[in-house]
Amino acid sequence: MQKDVKELVLTIVQPLVSHPDDIQLSVEETDEFMEYNLRVNPEDIGRVIGKQGRVAKAIRTIVYSVRIEGSKKVRLNIVD
Repeated sequence: MQKDVKELVLTIVQPLVSHPDDIQLSVEETDEFMEYNLRVNPEDIGRVIGKQGRVAKAIRTIVYSVRIEGSKKVRLNIVD
């Protein structure tokens, strides 16, 4: 299931950025969350976040709607 969420994030983010080869997505598991840490090229950070965070919010809405096994929630962090 973790692979599905990772693929979903990459599928959404790749068309938004100018440097798709620079996308890095790491996963950390905590007691409550599966934390996905997204890093993109510094030139692309604005495209991923969007005006007033609208793009980031939309990406998170889609990703958070995915149910994963167990009681953990998915969290997406955009790291700059």
